[in-house]
Amino acid sequence: MDVLIHLFVGLHIIGIAALLGGFLTQTKAMGQGTARFVPAMLHGALTMLVTGVILVGLNQADDHHLNTVKIGVKLALLIVILGLVYVKRDDENGEKVDKGLFGLVGLLTMANIFIAVLWT
Repeated sequence: MDVLIHLFVGLHIIGIAALLGGFLTQTKAMGQGTARFVPAMLHGALTMLVTGVILVGLNQADDHHLNTVKIGVKLALLIVILGLVYVKRDDENGEKVDKGLFGLVGLLTMANIFIAVLWT
């Protein structure tokens, strides 16, 4: 079971890397007011959601202690991120995103990372 859990932790990290990487590639454009939520950001957030739910289930099945408050906070942040990225995603219209909204997604993404690492 541990190997399966570690596999999904790795996939979860790949999801956060895609979300944060997509954000970081658009920071110069954010300064110019032309930032977009690229597909990598949406796919990364969805990967995080799916793998996070699977990780909770696998850890419960393996009788590990779960910090449900931490999981709830991380889930709430991720749902906000997903909502913003999905609604304003870069589709065929090439919609530009407001600097503040784009920055908020980056801030929430980094908050999610620090909650995962620092909240014990």
